[in-house]
Amino acid sequence: MKILHTSDWHLGHTLYNYDRTEEQQAMLEQMVGIVQTHQPDVFLLCGDVYHTPQPSAAVQTMLTDAMVRIHEACPQMTIVMTAGNHDSGSKHEIFRTPWRALKVYAIGQLERDNIDEHIIEVPGKGFVIAVPYANERNIPEGFFQQLLDRTAERNTDGLPVVLTAHTTVKGCDFTGHDHATEYTVGGIDSLDLEQIGEGYDYLALGHIHHEQFVHSTRHHSVRYCGTPLPVSFDESFPHSISMVEINKHGDIPIVEKIEIINPHPLVTLPAKELATWEDAKELLKAFPDDIPAYIRLNVEIDDFLPTEANAEASQLTKDKKCRFCLINAKRKNTSKSEAKILTVQEFQEENPLEIARNYAEFTGKVFDVEMEEMFKEIMGKVADDSRKVE
Repeated sequence: MKILHTSDWHLGHTLYNYDRTEEQQAMLEQMVGIVQTHQPDVFLLCGDVYHTPQPSAAVQTMLTDAMVRIHEACPQMTIVMTAGNHDSGSKHEIFRTPWRALKVYAIGQLERDNIDEHIIEVPGKGFVIAVPYANERNIPEGFFQQLLDRTAERNTDGLPVVLTAHTTVKGCDFTGHDHATEYTVGGIDSLDLEQIGEGYDYLALGHIHHEQFVHSTRHHSVRYCGTPLPVSFDESFPHSISMVEINKHGDIPIVEKIEIINPHPLVTLPAKELATWEDAKELLKAFPDDIPAYIRLNVEIDDFLPTEANAEASQLTKDKKCRFCLINAKRKNTSKSEAKILTVQEFQEENPLEIARNYAEFTGKVFDVEMEEMFKEIMGKVADDSRKVE
């Protein structure tokens, strides 16, 4: 069975109010070309299809048009599209029935009472167990293993078994994600790999934007394919899809990365170090006029940026094809013993949990483990409610 594994398209994402439709269309065009060339048996889109639970009509049309073209590029291919934490699970399934005419399986919510809805047989090729994002507290204990055991009962010919999930797996490399820790990334708490069960040949993961194998006893069978387009400047690594081949149940998957080219790259000046404001302006002046990139400036400051800094940077790019986005200002010699003072930008980027913890420390309160768990539960409910909004 040959599988195209992709995830985290984040269609509708804007970057500092810049529309990214052109880039997203270019990515989808490349996706059609890859399908046409490689003729996979299965196309997996493992969550975060959209950037928000309420995508515009234009963004939804962009997806449906792309799915039609992807189907036409390989009509015999099975397409499995699961919802991620950025998607509305219920909306994901609205057109579930008409999608089937294009061999598209849209899986948005957990089916606890009818688990066979999650098991998709690809005749003569293998099985896909499609699990969408769900808050960990809403996943029944042993749910993944139940699905794998049911698939094993049906898999009498020893065909490959692929399991999908949109989650954080402990031990993953979360480079590029803001405010991530080994315990939680993007609002999703980490799962031990053992919680996902035994019996799959390949675990196709979504959510983490950096492509990687997650090292485990199942080496080269647990993989994040990563996002095909960067969502932030901190994702300064190549972006790709994964082409996976599995001959039979029990075989080690063979994986090939296929890079996706972004016509509007995200560029940080300077790339790694911090520059003074004057030096940063010189770097911006020297940036080629004909490269259609997004620009972030890394600037070291003593206190605050000049009030006219953003206007100056915008003026310097007025006649260039690049788009100025932001100044990443960092103070030097910040004393940890002093109260933490944040700029507006720093406050917006700060993890809510860290803000609560710092506030408790500042006011002399003890922010213990119980309070932290309560805070996480409230944040989880807020996130769930925002995805349910119709």
